Amino acid sequence: MSLTENSSGAHRHPVRDQPLLVALDVDGTIVHHDGHLSPRVAAVVRELDALPHVTVLIATGRSVLATMPIVEQLGLDTPGRLNVCSNGAVTISVDAEAEGGYRLEDVVTFDPAPAVALLRQELPGVLVAVEEIGVGFKVDSPFPEGELWGEEIVVPFEELIAKPVTRVTFRDPRATSEDFTALVERIGLHGVSYAVGFSAWLDLAPEGVSKASALEQVRRHLGVQPHRTVAVGDQRNDLEMLGWAARGYAMGQAPPEVMAAADKVTGTVEEDGLAQALDEVLADLA
Repeated sequence: MSLTENSSGAHRHPVRDQPLLVALDVDGTIVHHDGHLSPRVAAVVRELDALPHVTVLIATGRSVLATMPIVEQLGLDTPGRLNVCSNGAVTISVDAEAEGGYRLEDVVTFDPAPAVALLRQELPGVLVAVEEIGVGFKVDSPFPEGELWGEEIVVPFEELIAKPVTRVTFRDPRATSEDFTALVERIGLHGVSYAVGFSAWLDLAPEGVSKASALEQVRRHLGVQPHRTVAVGDQRNDLEMLGWAARGYAMGQAPPEVMAAADKVTGTVEEDGLAQALDEVLADLA
């Protein structure tokens, strides 16, 4: 019996016609770090998503407010489509009738006080922000201009850690990402998940929460088989996602440990590496 002959559907291709879930990081993957979206990338994302058995979604460290413009630019704003924000702590579904164009489907929070106190002890001058879903961020001191999306509300430090949050962001303009990586390895962080950014940027999330944990819930909800998952990313907050996907692509400018976690390495964001990766996926589906 050939691959396409079976009792459940003799005319269905066993790979081409099965549901496929494609998860895409945003910054450094879909868009350049200055926010520029390549027309070639936009076109191939739309081409792939147009296939009836393919679902493309966003999986990003961005807040909901910063994610929705990308969803709209790529035409991924169809009703009910799920997208993962805040490194997995927030999952939304598109809803044009709702305020902001989305509904909250899942929100995971944690008590930030212990980890924040530990990091402030080690880095007294570090900038701290906590996410306010749909609003922006509360901060104890202003962040460099343009680094936080949405309203930036300066509050006393005690208010930052007064209640459970989805995410805490630390920024030290004087340090490097390597400094932050060495710090968290030295002091240990318990009860949280963490990801170091490409600059001296550290995100804390609820323990066990990552893009991968949220995507696994989405995969189950959509009824997609584990071997029918693709992910593309470029930074340390993509490590779990690239391991989760049956085929994980690292962007060409990714740190070595991110490349090592991926199945394949594509071109850099400047080379439209995402388009290269998705062209390969499209070729496999042909």
